[in-house]
Amino acid sequence: MATAALAATGAAATGAHADPRGGAGPNIGILLYDGYSLLDPTGPAEVLSRLPDATVTMIAERRGAVRTDTADVAVVAERCIDEVDRLDVLLVPGAGNRGTVEAMNNEALLRWIRRIHRHSRWTTSVCTGSIILAAAGLLGGRRATTYWASAEYLQSTFDVTYLPQRYVRSGKIITAAGVSAGVDMALYLASLIADDDTAKAIQLAVEYDPQPPPSTPETPQSPVPN
Repeated sequence: MATAALAATGAAATGAHADPRGGAGPNIGILLYDGYSLLDPTGPAEVLSRLPDATVTMIAERRGAVRTDTADVAVVAERCIDEVDRLDVLLVPGAGNRGTVEAMNNEALLRWIRRIHRHSRWTTSVCTGSIILAAAGLLGGRRATTYWASAEYLQSTFDVTYLPQRYVRSGKIITAAGVSAGVDMALYLASLIADDDTAKAIQLAVEYDPQPPPSTPETPQSPVPN
């Protein structure tokens, strides 16, 4: 079934778009801010951009390059928040401590998140992006997940019930755990926007088959703080 769906999705499944701004499918916006973690936006973008006729746009306070938490890599924001007032899907990535704190104290970003959320079909986050959603007032009384090291902070600071899962859906809000969990969340979201076969086809197309190595004394697998 996944192979048939892959063929059916055509250009979207292979990532080829004749006009990346002219998709008739879901309009997906990914927020960038200084200090975000690179895989948080780009992992889901790799998946969601393969949805049939989808449009995926990187958005920031200002157009241009936005640097990650390591400052070694930048992703270009094609639109600024003042240019975008409606999205089908909003995704807020996580960051290290500096980036998360600055974003959750940036009232312009929080106002924009609230405005987009009012009309979005899905509002999503990866890693500590859920803390930013909480700071915007969107997670009160809800269940959510976040990066493992930030779980206590999310639950104790905001009226949020933390669940230690790869992703958690609460109404139209879907939160993902740390970094790579954003890919899992994006595949789940793809199944909701399209169907299970399309999501399976996209998973096959990006060859996503997580099989983490076991942790042993000789090869310790220590989590990298985000």
